Order: sequence, then C-alpha cells, then structure tokens
Amino acid sequence: MSRSPVAVWCLALAAALGACSGAQPPGDDGRDAARRSPSGRASPRGEGGDLSSLRLALRPVTRGLDTPVFATAPADDPRLFVVERGGRVRIVARGRLAARPFLDVSDRTRTDGEYGLLGLAFHPGYARNGRFFVHYSARANGATVLAEYRVSDDPDRADPGSGRTLLRVPQPAPNHNGGMLAFGPDGMLWLGLGDGGGGGDTYGNGQRPDTLLGTLLRLDVDTAGADGGRGYAVPPDNPWADGGPGAPEVWAYGLRNPWRFSFDRGLVYIGDVGQRAWEEVDVARADRAALNYGWPVTEGRHCYEASECDTTGLTAPLVEYSHDTGVCSVIGGYVYRGAAIPALRGHYLHSDLCAGWVRSFKVAGRRAVQRRDWTADLGRPGTVLSLGRDAGGEVYLLTAEGALLRVVARGP
Repeated sequence: MSRSPVAVWCLALAAALGACSGAQPPGDDGRDAARRSPSGRASPRGEGGDLSSLRLALRPVTRGLDTPVFATAPADDPRLFVVERGGRVRIVARGRLAARPFLDVSDRTRTDGEYGLLGLAFHPGYARNGRFFVHYSARANGATVLAEYRVSDDPDRADPGSGRTLLRVPQPAPNHNGGMLAFGPDGMLWLGLGDGGGGGDTYGNGQRPDTLLGTLLRLDVDTAGADGGRGYAVPPDNPWADGGPGAPEVWAYGLRNPWRFSFDRGLVYIGDVGQRAWEEVDVARADRAALNYGWPVTEGRHCYEASECDTTGLTAPLVEYSHDTGVCSVIGGYVYRGAAIPALRGHYLHSDLCAGWVRSFKVAGRRAVQRRDWTADLGRPGTVLSLGRDAGGEVYLLTAEGALLRVVARGP
C-alpha cells in the first residue's frame, strides 16, 4: 500500500531520528548572562506549585496545516508563526490561519528524506529591525542553509527579496539535519545540526568539533561583516574562536540529532534523538562552552555498542528513556512560563514522535524532579512533530496530521 508524503516523511524521521558516563549535567546557579533574549528572560511570575491536582487538556487552535514542524513568535507579538516543512511560514492570529503565507521559500527547499524548512527564529529586536532567520535544506543538494530575511512594509508579509545566505553546510545524507534556530540568553543565534546522517555516526562527525555537524553553533548576527562579510561574526568567547581543535562557530558537540532545543533561565535544554535504544534530554548551563554530549561514545547514559567506554569529560543527559517502551525519537520542548497555568511554571514539556505522549519534569540542581506523564489527561494527540511557544510563554503541539494544539488547564 502506498503512503502519503507526510506518512513517508514521518516514518523516515522515526527511523533516522529514531551514556555510561561519569559526568553529570550542571544545574542552574541562578545567574543569567548579561545579554538576554525573550527566550532566556527570567519570568517575574515565579515557579509552579504542586501538580497533584492539575489536569491538562489540548485546545485545537487551527487545523489544515501542511506538515507543521515548528511554531514561534517575536517578542510581545500576539501572532503565532507556524513553519511548514514544504517551505512556507504561516501566521495564526486570533485562532485563524491566514491564507497568504508570511514567507514562501518552497521553490528553494528540498523535502525528500528529512529535508525541508525546519527552523525559524526572530531577532530579539524584531519589532525595531524586522529581522528573522530560517533554516532550510537547499533544493539542489540538501545542504543546510541559514538565511536572513526582513519583514516588508506589510507586517504580515516578509520581503522575499531581502533574503541572504549566511551559512551553508553540506549534508552527506538526507537525515539528521537538526533544524532548530533560537536566540540564546546571550543574544547570540544558536543553530543545531545532526551528525550527517546514516546510522551509528556513519561519517564519523560526532566526536569531531572541527566539523559543523553534530554540534550546536553559536553566531553573532549583530556584528555583520566582521568575519569576512558572511553576515555573522564568531563570538570571541566561543571555545575555538581563536583556533584549536574545533571550528570557530562550534559551541558544543557530541550530538546525534538535536531536533529541538530551547533556553530557560540560563539553561539550555536539548532533545537529542537516539539511535536504537535510548532517547535523551540534555540540560546544561548555556554559558558552559565546549561541552561534549557523548555521541557516539554514549547513547543516553550508556556506552554505544560496547560493554565499556571512556566517558571522561562527557556531559551526561539529565533525563533518558528506553525504546523498550515503544518510543523512537524525542521531541524536545519548552519550560512553561505562561500565565494561564500557574502550577505548571518552571516545568519542561517534551514529547516523542512514535509514542505521542507529553511528559514534563522540573530541574532542581542536578536532578530532574516532579516527573509527570500527562497521557491520562491528553491522550495521544497524533504524531507530534514539534512543540512551539508563543510570546506569552504558552506551549503548543504540532502534529503530522496538520493540527496546532494549545496546552491548557482542564476545568473542574
């Protein structure tokens, strides 16, 4: 039986997306970096309370989206911008999906395998400068393209002629493209890339910080031209900015496929997709440079395809879960900071591509506490491709079935 393109892509994602370690992930010491974006800003509302009496539900916002893989918003903007893998960014305003796309790069985006338009990030000063950034796969060869665009005079339309390529990274295989873009609490633009694809680190990139694959990149897009006219500069505090064993753009490495990551109160949360046995969520201080997350020496906290391994210097995940429970690919999410569900504040929500559940935990020092599975409340909403967050800190699910769903508190 033939399958729809969406079904084929989801199966490919599940197959390809989806640590015996002495090191432990560092906890939050309460200090934020001096430069902050809305994604890293501390919330004045405080932390959540007891979850024992809280019940959640999913409220449909809109349907009919075409493989929605991400949702985000500029600071203080009531609209939600939804990324469709085929190459369009759609606007949802007051619960209605605009017919005309905000941006359409479908003519330059490749969509077979795990390729596509995969990431979107608005500049912290978007209200002033109209700048935003996208991550898509080049139609010609699947290379990862980081491009900058600007909004037009119409606030609901990007200027298609404003696009310029800042970075192009060749991809040796159609899987493990990463996809996430986000401004960190330091004001820098972070980009996650997978290990180059195949399986078991076929191309040997996981433990090579000199390649841009299998890494988190950290770029200064506000000092354009300082680095050869490329439209970004290498931050001087990047670990290999002045040379060394790593590429100047690399901040961290040892990642298999960091499909989604996010920031909260000086921490970075990374959902790194496992190979065949373990899924993991890494949590580390965002100001800690040159961290090695272990792949392919480790998968989760376990030695990968070895009875023992040298884990010296590796950063272990805070949370892992086994494929024995029917999961396949972690979908990294967000710490809830919205106003609508006070008890949930400070809790990190995430999902899994195959299992379809929503779970949460809270970081306390070096531990994940108050771990909760919300399946009894939310059921399995479909094939969850990503979580998203609006400017007010409310959290959403996006499904392969074309739905945008908001996480809400269930009434008595």
